[in-house]
Amino acid sequence: MSDEKKDVAYVPYYVVEAQTDRLNSMIRKLWAMCLLLIILLVMTNGMWIWYESQFVYETTTIEAEQDGEGVNIVGAGDINYGTESKSN
Repeated sequence: MSDEKKDVAYVPYYVVEAQTDRLNSMIRKLWAMCLLLIILLVMTNGMWIWYESQFVYETTTIEAEQDGEGVNIVGAGDINYGTESKSN
């Protein structure tokens, strides 16, 4: 029975406590870093949405006709391009 006790390595209690304190400190720092990264992710996505919402998107439709003789008439609103267009 005394031979079995000699094979077991005992670690002093203060060493175990010091290691536990270091690990707890590291875990707290990692949680803080995770929370900071989540907050920064939400902030950057919000800033991107705000940036994109500043622009006004307009759509323009262009109507084109072809008379079959190789002459194209394209109109976009009040401006006409083609054989009948007027220069202002």
